[in-house]
Amino acid sequence: MAGQDKDQDVVAVILKDHRTMEELFRRMRSIEADREAARDQFSALLIAHGEAEEAKVYGALKRFRGVDDDEVEHGEEEHAEGNEALLKLLEVDDVGSDQWDERLEDLVKAVSHHLDEEERTILNGARENVPDERRAELGAAFLEEREKQLASDCGSIENVRKIVGK
Repeated sequence: MAGQDKDQDVVAVILKDHRTMEELFRRMRSIEADREAARDQFSALLIAHGEAEEAKVYGALKRFRGVDDDEVEHGEEEHAEGNEALLKLLEVDDVGSDQWDERLEDLVKAVSHHLDEEERTILNGARENVPDERRAELGAAFLEEREKQLASDCGSIENVRKIVGK
């Protein structure tokens, strides 16, 4: 059971998504990869991940002393910035164009900055201040919401436009 809880730990599942995003960035940069498929996978993951964090994790973490409310709110602002950069990349038709490269660079900057800050502040705060059992509960809730988002085609350009427009 303890091993199972570790797999569901909210910090571990969020970090796993972060590493997947970084791998998708590599694929989107490579002329040898299916950049369009990588972009579509990235879009779905980024939206599902961010929506699940905001719906199931961030609010719960604010209740723990040692998890900085300002950092959590800043994380939400950075989700919005990443979503805007994603939308601009989704609007590029030619994955081999200069426009693709420019917009991919903007997306990588926005999301990488957020991943770095989130890992150093929010996730370290959770590691230090949130009991293991609660982290496992949050991880399960995060994964459930993330799967629900993924099943709803959350990464479609139409949905990303809706989210950016909020």
